[in-house]
Amino acid sequence: MRRPLAIFLLGTLCAMALPAAAQDAAPRLIRIVVPFSAGASNDAIARMIAPQLAKRLETAFVIENRPGAAGVIGSDAVAKAAKDGSVLLLTSATFLTAAATRARLPYDPITAFAPVAIVAQNPSILAITAFAPIKTAAQLITAARAKPNWLTYGSAGVGSIGHLTTELMNGAAKVEMRHVPYKGASNAAIDLAGGQIDVMVSSYTTLSPFVKSGKVRLLAVTSREAHPAFPELPTLNSVVPGVVNETWAGVFAPAGTPAAFVERLNREINAIAGSPELRPFFEPEGMLPVPLTSAAFAARVKQELAQWKKIATTKNIVAE
Repeated sequence: MRRPLAIFLLGTLCAMALPAAAQDAAPRLIRIVVPFSAGASNDAIARMIAPQLAKRLETAFVIENRPGAAGVIGSDAVAKAAKDGSVLLLTSATFLTAAATRARLPYDPITAFAPVAIVAQNPSILAITAFAPIKTAAQLITAARAKPNWLTYGSAGVGSIGHLTTELMNGAAKVEMRHVPYKGASNAAIDLAGGQIDVMVSSYTTLSPFVKSGKVRLLAVTSREAHPAFPELPTLNSVVPGVVNETWAGVFAPAGTPAAFVERLNREINAIAGSPELRPFFEPEGMLPVPLTSAAFAARVKQELAQWKKIATTKNIVAE
């Protein structure tokens, strides 16, 4: 009776003594699924971090673009993928806005995924057409309050991050502006520059050509605190308390992926995001690394999803 017991105890001790490297070992090939088209910002970020991850993990990486349905198609593929670390999702805050504004999803955005790490984040920017006499965010709120639904604002479409962020501002300031949805942020920015719409919340990348030409005026950033890339702009939060939104690009794994590997990925991605190699790419976009733990990222995902769901329900926002 002693021999089987001894063998059992020896096996248990050996399993406990396995080095951390064995427990968090990377698969031979890892696919990063980007649920947007090649050339989009998330695709560019994936292609920036993949070579460095390949070196650190000593494995091969491939990028797979699976666009469609505001990122839902690619996200669903990852939700149903193997739970061995061989498939990852690199997506943006659109992952949550789609979940908040669509009646049905083929996956649960919370339970179907293991948040790994945020690569970087950048604020949205509140902008106004240069044809308007309004020069500050406070003046915009005053004008919107004086004439409800008189001012118009554009966005990349119903349920987009710009749409929901503007409605977050409207609700906090107790004002109403009329929404004009477009097929893409670039189309909305063109009409903002032409004076066909008054206001827009979008990324600096989208707005910058028209800012440089003097056709669009920037009013505020949506970061919680003053942003180093836009030191001349006040935070929208300082004008309308509670209006904070920073759009992130982050990595997810299918739920059930070994926790040790998720934590290793978190450490490696945080190190890569803060490295000098990525700084030239991040700075023009106003992007900053966010070295959160995987648990902190998961908590943020839950908080932001609840916020966007509340706005979508209150304003009856349903994306197609």
